[in-house]
Amino acid sequence: MAAITEREERQIEEANTSGRTPVVFVHGLWLLPSSWDRWRVVFEEAGYTALTPGWPDDPNTVEEANAHPEVFAHKSVKQVADHFEEVVRRLTRRPAVVGHSFGGLLTQLLAGRGVAAVSVAVDPAPFRGVLPLPISALKSSSPVLGNPANYNRAVPLTYEQFRYAFANAVDEDEAKDLYETYAVPASGVPLFQAATANLNPWTEAKVNSRNPDRGPLLIISGEKDNTVPWAIANASYKKQKRNSSLTEIVELANRGHSLTIDRGWREVADTALAFVRRFA
Repeated sequence: MAAITEREERQIEEANTSGRTPVVFVHGLWLLPSSWDRWRVVFEEAGYTALTPGWPDDPNTVEEANAHPEVFAHKSVKQVADHFEEVVRRLTRRPAVVGHSFGGLLTQLLAGRGVAAVSVAVDPAPFRGVLPLPISALKSSSPVLGNPANYNRAVPLTYEQFRYAFANAVDEDEAKDLYETYAVPASGVPLFQAATANLNPWTEAKVNSRNPDRGPLLIISGEKDNTVPWAIANASYKKQKRNSSLTEIVELANRGHSLTIDRGWREVADTALAFVRRFA
């Protein structure tokens, strides 16, 4: 298990001394914890204390990440989930957990482990039992899955690949700005794990969706998301709604996979905040 960083230690200490309910944000592939910076402000102004842990070995900046892509390689779903769980279990209050993309899958894994008070999964990557494989999702993941050697690599996206997978619902100028501001390489392992989850009974991409301690869960889906289209988000919802706790899903019109970082991010943040406020 990766060690908790000094930055994460500070955030844990601040959360525990604040007396406020913590919210833990979980980023996905090709992004860093800094992708949540504006969300942190919104949730803290609403009375929460926000934490943005990284995946193990995450660099601090996009520039550093692109200069040393090798640090992202070999990170598996379980390794990352265990790291976030360690952070969560260091908190004195059970947190809300909010995640995007593979962070949305990790959010559901943490909820299934019973460590979240309430969870929001934004355009979440699929887990075992989620069967749809739309063509757009296959195309979005093809930069990694198209070469089996990428399993052991850190894989960057070209601008054209980022444009299709993340920024298809924004204009060209914004897409270029998002790419330059946020995009970093990503571990190939989680994508291969998710892609083969339904063939592998022992997969790490397996969510305990029936845990009665899961807590309330909201799934947010972007209408125009190529990477996690409605078919995948809705299939995740159908698996999760069998839980005894409340499960809801909402689709946001005209939004792509970049919905947490593009100019429409506030609508998504406010949707997540409204759900969290109902339960924490």
